[in-house]
Amino acid sequence: MSTISQVCPVCGGEVIEKTVVKLVRGGNNALLLKVTAGVCHKCGEQLFDYETHQKIDFARRELAENRTEHFKKIGIVYAA
Repeated sequence: MSTISQVCPVCGGEVIEKTVVKLVRGGNNALLLKVTAGVCHKCGEQLFDYETHQKIDFARRELAENRTEHFKKIGIVYAA
């Protein structure tokens, strides 16, 4: 993850590489996507490299177009 700064652009804290679960929304659908991110040790800001942004954008488009057959269904979400 060399393309991500080691210093947080928000607070100046140290950024550490971690695996995170990103909630991606598209249309009425949502996906929990495991990705690698730079996470600020001080404020929690998450930073993503270009490749990870591409994965997130692809997932968002798939969800928005209801192309969800290749995602694993893990439950149902309700609105109140």
